[in-house]
Amino acid sequence: MKSENPTSRDIAQIAGVSQATVSRALRNSPLVRKETREHVQKVARDLHYFVNRNAAGLRTQESKTIALLLFDEIDGTDKKMNLFFWAMLDNITRSAARRGYDVLVSLQQLTADWHIEYQASHRADGLILLGYGDYTEYREKLNALAAAHTRFMIWGPIINDQPGHSFGCDNESGGYQATRHLLSLGRKNVAYLGRKVLRSPEHAARYTGYVAALREAGITPNVTLQVPADNSEAMGYQAVRQLLQKGALFDAIFAGTDLIAIGAMRALADNGISVPQSVSVVGFDDMPLAAYVSPALTTVQQNAQAGAEGLVEGIVGLIKGRPVESKLMAPKLIIRQSCGALATRCGP
Repeated sequence: MKSENPTSRDIAQIAGVSQATVSRALRNSPLVRKETREHVQKVARDLHYFVNRNAAGLRTQESKTIALLLFDEIDGTDKKMNLFFWAMLDNITRSAARRGYDVLVSLQQLTADWHIEYQASHRADGLILLGYGDYTEYREKLNALAAAHTRFMIWGPIINDQPGHSFGCDNESGGYQATRHLLSLGRKNVAYLGRKVLRSPEHAARYTGYVAALREAGITPNVTLQVPADNSEAMGYQAVRQLLQKGALFDAIFAGTDLIAIGAMRALADNGISVPQSVSVVGFDDMPLAAYVSPALTTVQQNAQAGAEGLVEGIVGLIKGRPVESKLMAPKLIIRQSCGALATRCGP
């Protein structure tokens, strides 16, 4: 079959797919199954169809691609990437595909000039940013993006005067819910394992919620029960060892992430301390792994699917010129077996 001036609509009708699928198939997008790509491309050849990419670019000014930049927090070590980001990556690609966009995924070092690369190359219509390491360094990159009029969405908190648009979790509420739950179980000495400095504003907000719940219960936060820890099982393990070595009395732990919580539970077990009988533990993120450790981890859920939808909806809105507002989604406490009523107090 031939047409004088075949269009992508003609191809879609003959191939039995959507126009968005035709567009992706003709660009060899991996989001389209190989069999479908080959079928669409054969129909296009039969119609003698070709894409005038210059004309298409002038019409739409879009590449139909979103760049997803994940920031490398492992710094050359053998640590694994933040597992919560894997869940976000999966959901972002699915959400973008439903809207007809491809996702270009890139792992970036904070020291690299990624902001210059993407604003100059026009490889994507907009950016989604996951992770940032040291926020003070990250903020400089955001300022550069804003100065270049780059469209971008940030997974993270809403911070005064921060350029761009954010979609994230209400971390302060999550920290408050976790700590209040532990207190409701009769726990009085709740340790906090995690970051609490402004260089990590998400974790600082979780700590703020922890402090607010303690003060509401008439408990003065005890600095002896606060141990800095980065997002890894090893750091959670070491944090519990520090608590034990300095003779701290604690009957509960609120960990800033699930990985920290899992490491903390292993340290407790290795020291003969039962969870939850002696120490209740709550994490933050609700990674898939949290439900399968023993005991299953009570945690504050950041809904990865809702988070991805919010980020993709936001960046597509910016690309289309629609008004977009920064938003925080409500966290949800997921109660599992790592929490229980007080039985004995942990300490030397």
